[in-house]
Amino acid sequence: MGQPGIDALSFYVPQHYLPLSVLAAEQGIEPAKFSHGIGQDKLAMPGPDEDIVTLGAEAARKVLKGEDLSAIDTLLFATESGIDQSKAAGVFVHRLLGLPSTCRVVELKQACYSGTAALQLACGHVMRRSGRKVLVIAADIARYDLDSPAEATQGAGAVAMLVSDTPRLMQIEPISGLHSEDIMDFWRPNYRSTPLVDGKYSTEKYLETLTGAWRDYQAQGGHSFQEFAHFCYHLPFTRMGAKAHAHLSELAGADYDPARINAGLIYNRAVGNCYAAALYLSLASMLDNTAEDLSGQTLGLFSYGSGAVAEFFAAKVQPGYEAYLHRAHHAGLLANRTALSFDAYRTMWHRMWQGTDPQDGGHYQMPQIAKGQFRLTAIDGHKRCYAAG
Repeated sequence: MGQPGIDALSFYVPQHYLPLSVLAAEQGIEPAKFSHGIGQDKLAMPGPDEDIVTLGAEAARKVLKGEDLSAIDTLLFATESGIDQSKAAGVFVHRLLGLPSTCRVVELKQACYSGTAALQLACGHVMRRSGRKVLVIAADIARYDLDSPAEATQGAGAVAMLVSDTPRLMQIEPISGLHSEDIMDFWRPNYRSTPLVDGKYSTEKYLETLTGAWRDYQAQGGHSFQEFAHFCYHLPFTRMGAKAHAHLSELAGADYDPARINAGLIYNRAVGNCYAAALYLSLASMLDNTAEDLSGQTLGLFSYGSGAVAEFFAAKVQPGYEAYLHRAHHAGLLANRTALSFDAYRTMWHRMWQGTDPQDGGHYQMPQIAKGQFRLTAIDGHKRCYAAG
């Protein structure tokens, strides 16, 4: 039995986005505050017929193409944008994708960290059951109050990973550095549709937990800083990745080299924050956009979830990995989106958050905006109705 890891990886984002230059113009500020200050150019904006289920199913559809679905006995859905307090969003996805009934489905939550928890659990499972595969989906919609400081860091997207004990893309190494502590830097009580956040404090704790996770990783005999070819970080905004890498470089006594992170920032700049999916969108960006052959190279990955849980771990890129990337698909997905005017963005924001949360048990038909295969077609009698095609 080999080392477990990621056999296939793809992502999906909504078909609409707001250029942050438009938001800057409306707010009367320089566009560079967004493009340079936080390192963001666009924020992905889902329509009322898109949610974590449709985004996750779309991402998974690509990684499952040509796969033997009977080998998948587990679906782990990581999100902090839950649509039900009881039923896992992954159960809806299980039906839409036609997965076998002999498949466990679980939803995981710990802010932006849960995608990593799902990946690590998946690796442990496939080592117990050789030949079995786990579908990991991380999907989130980052939404903040209008006119708040965090508005420009909104976004949405999903990443799907197929995990096996014979991975074609990368092996996940067994050593992880961990750090957890109970803090209140970002949270969303059940009675709120948008989170509460202390941005400055959250940035400080992100870096402190990186220190803790890195030191734990080193204490367990992990790779030295210089043994990593590139690094991917959790990206609530891409400037955070630059801050994190500068911080880790200093901890390791090394010079800061942006070339070791830049390829992993490209997709996130065009999408915005997607919480549990953000680190793995960065990983997709790194694999797709690094000019050099990464075969045999080791990547460092840092995952952070407010509240807070952090993990640093390593992934080794497999020979021939490029044949299994979805570069053209990803490039086309990002290039063929539709820009929103400021008024259209505000209208969509209100329709999405107010129109898809009815509390009277009535029938609410969703306008068709999504361009993918899967849609939320209606909410009827408190039941979410999804359809394919």
